[in-house]
Amino acid sequence: MHELSIIASIVDIAEEQVKKASAQQVDSIELEIGELAGVEWAVLEFAWEVGVQRSVLENTDRYIQRIPGKARCVECGSSFLMKQIFDPCPKCGSYFNEILKGKELRVKALTVS
Repeated sequence: MHELSIIASIVDIAEEQVKKASAQQVDSIELEIGELAGVEWAVLEFAWEVGVQRSVLENTDRYIQRIPGKARCVECGSSFLMKQIFDPCPKCGSYFNEILKGKELRVKALTVS
């Protein structure tokens, strides 16, 4: 379950920012998570509930922006949406694709007080 380590890293980032701002807590946090980042969404929800207990994120409003997967075919050059990391190009069937979007996993913004 790497989702718990993801949440632990987010907590570390939030605690660092709270300390830098001489604040007490995080009021809201905005995350960007790509559909191709290998995250199991149900497990992420559970890991969040467990991982933020007794941290600066315990009572935080959380917003997650899910970034759809997008790739460009190396063979024919067409761009297309991907649901899974090994989806073939719908135009030519090639599996040689450059992923353009969808692997994001970042804290986009947080508000502290």
